[in-house]
Amino acid sequence: MKHIVITSALIVLLLCSCRPDTSQGTITAEKAYEGVNNYCHSEYDWSVAADNPSIMSVTMGEETEAEYQVIFRSYTGSFVVFFVEKATGQTRIVETVPALDVDSVVGTINVLDYIDKAN
Repeated sequence: MKHIVITSALIVLLLCSCRPDTSQGTITAEKAYEGVNNYCHSEYDWSVAADNPSIMSVTMGEETEAEYQVIFRSYTGSFVVFFVEKATGQTRIVETVPALDVDSVVGTINVLDYIDKAN
């Protein structure tokens, strides 16, 4: 019986340690923007916008009760929409090409991985 209690306690402890850290509360709009902006600057080539910075941008989109939209506009005319879950930071990435009327899910990230931990 003692082994069952100890094993159960260890399992509960292990499961609790695997949950996302929400001690800071939910992801704020500012943190969602910061994470996506950092991701976009690390993953996309911004050198083409050196002479004309307005051809590429990261902006906030719509907000729902559960998520934020952060939108990256590429110099090519395509948009990448990041759907950031407020509770976890888990983010679905959807690329949109308006000229072709095409949307496609291109991946996922967690914005917490791209937020400066020093802030």
